[in-house]
Amino acid sequence: MDAVIARLSPVWEAMCPGCEFITPNGTGSVPEDGLQFLAITFPVSDEEMKTVGDPGNNTFREEGAFRIVLAAPIGTGLDPWSGYIDQLRALFRAKVFDGITCFEATPAAIDDGSDQGGYIRLSFAVSYKFDYFG
Repeated sequence: MDAVIARLSPVWEAMCPGCEFITPNGTGSVPEDGLQFLAITFPVSDEEMKTVGDPGNNTFREEGAFRIVLAAPIGTGLDPWSGYIDQLRALFRAKVFDGITCFEATPAAIDDGSDQGGYIRLSFAVSYKFDYFG
């Protein structure tokens, strides 16, 4: 989680200076002024032991997905929001960093449940794997 957040945070700050970035049980909150914000969740992951017989050096693989949600004010259209989503998807699609291998980044999901309160939410998910030893 830390590596993904560390990769995403400066890019979002450069794209949208001063905009909130909400992390799990961490920084950021929904802006009271109704401005756009970005949120990240880690809704699914699993771990599998890939090697056995070498305590302390066995390979464990975590596989899962993280979800990025851009909440934009209702009535502002899809520009520039869809462009922001495309840039963020490209930040992770087929990238390797800090031992994490990212795979596909789904197209932005917008459906009947996307509008909540004063926001429309555009979201996408990125699948990943991470190997560690123990």
